[in-house]
Amino acid sequence: MRIRDVTVTLFGWDDIPPTRYSGRTARAVGSSQLGLVTIHTDEGIEGHAFLGSAYGPADLDAPLLVRVLKPVLIGRDPLDRERLNQELWARVRAASVRTIGALDVALWDLAGKAAGLPIHRLIGTYRDRVPAYASSQILEGATAYVEQASAYREAGWSAYKIHPPQVWRDDIAICEAVRAEMGDGFTLMLDACWGYTYEQALRVGRAIEAAGYYWYEDPLADSDLYGYVKLKAKLDVPIMATEYPQAGFESYAPWILQRATDFLRGDVAVKGGITTLVKAAHLAEAFGMNFEVHHGGNSLNNVANLHVIMAIRNTEFFEVLLPDAAQKYGLAADIAVDPAGMVHAPTAAGLGAEIDRDLIRAKTTAVLT
Repeated sequence: MRIRDVTVTLFGWDDIPPTRYSGRTARAVGSSQLGLVTIHTDEGIEGHAFLGSAYGPADLDAPLLVRVLKPVLIGRDPLDRERLNQELWARVRAASVRTIGALDVALWDLAGKAAGLPIHRLIGTYRDRVPAYASSQILEGATAYVEQASAYREAGWSAYKIHPPQVWRDDIAICEAVRAEMGDGFTLMLDACWGYTYEQALRVGRAIEAAGYYWYEDPLADSDLYGYVKLKAKLDVPIMATEYPQAGFESYAPWILQRATDFLRGDVAVKGGITTLVKAAHLAEAFGMNFEVHHGGNSLNNVANLHVIMAIRNTEFFEVLLPDAAQKYGLAADIAVDPAGMVHAPTAAGLGAEIDRDLIRAKTTAVLT
């Protein structure tokens, strides 16, 4: 089997609600574009992935994928995933981590279809379900967070993560109000999205530590290794970092060696695909660390993330970023959380998700070849 073509079909995503998670990241509003990445083979088997998100349109990256990375794949055996992954990473300076991630996901999807197995079976299945947690957008005041967390608890979910306004005194008040309402038996996390100085991060960390929060995510700038080492030494609440900057497998090493974080973090979009996540999760496992998988920015990336979660033992949750209307698009049926708050392993071959072809045909803006 040989790869004969790689295409990206750009399609519009409209009616996205205004959504913000941090002052340091793009804001989802109005419309965006996704890209359906397709790897075509001479045997008729295709592998697919989505490129882009509600706040990062695919047309920014798609031309680089076609111009820089497509030539690496043409005429090659798609089952040589590790070899191709290494060659794609060799061109990262001319392309982007997101484009490498999309092609890697598509190669895994193709391999699963060729084998007639879900991707997690190819990796080696560890479980068939995992608890979900609701991950908030920035809301207006403590009452709104309390109401949202309570609604998900009533729906059977067991955990909730706060993206706060990033005003440290207000953030403490929000975290304390949510804990007071939810009680000690409910799992809560805080994701500060790199929003604090060291002094602010320490004060917030001590407050949520006293409130029994399960983890403290990204309090400092994403490359502030020195600050994270100091902060981790002062706090008992587990620190989670390494979601950003966008980088490959080797980027995790200094965080482990410097003891700068308790958990590692990543997803297929910002870390370059399924191949990188599996390697990173096994690296974390060797040091007794969890590797918590971040949301993927689009529906098909989240399916890819779910396959990895089902094949590793050192992760505890599946992240559902809110609101759904800013995260879910392009699939005939998206990932669902059951009444017990669990997400189940895909069972069909490859990614095992049905792409909404009618929607994509109706919304296509360009096809890059």
